[in-house]
Amino acid sequence: MALVTAGVVVLDCAEPEKLAAFYRELIEAEETDATANRVEIRGADGIRMAFRRDVMATPPSWPRPENSLQVHLDFQVTDLDEMERRIVGLGGRPIETNDPASPFEERGYADPSGHSFTLRLLPQTTPKQG
Repeated sequence: MALVTAGVVVLDCAEPEKLAAFYRELIEAEETDATANRVEIRGADGIRMAFRRDVMATPPSWPRPENSLQVHLDFQVTDLDEMERRIVGLGGRPIETNDPASPFEERGYADPSGHSFTLRLLPQTTPKQG
């Protein structure tokens, strides 16, 4: 029997309620637990995230080297442009939105607390014609 039965990505931030609301809308999740210092959400596909209050939290400075990556999240999406509009509407901001010339198109963003994350375009699964 496994000793670890579930994992949760936990982001430290000054305002866990606000950051949880951002990700709840972004990944279409539901709140599953909330205390004075922690909020947890779970998406329909099972992804679990929590947001822990740390009044001393400082936003990552990525891509600058000082205080850079503290955590990095990747989300697979079917439409980069639609998700970018959603992110900006929820209070996030683009960091890197250039479309690399590769089969793995991706764009970088920061959430309202400054944590970076990447949207990665799902590869097309339609068969080749001809």
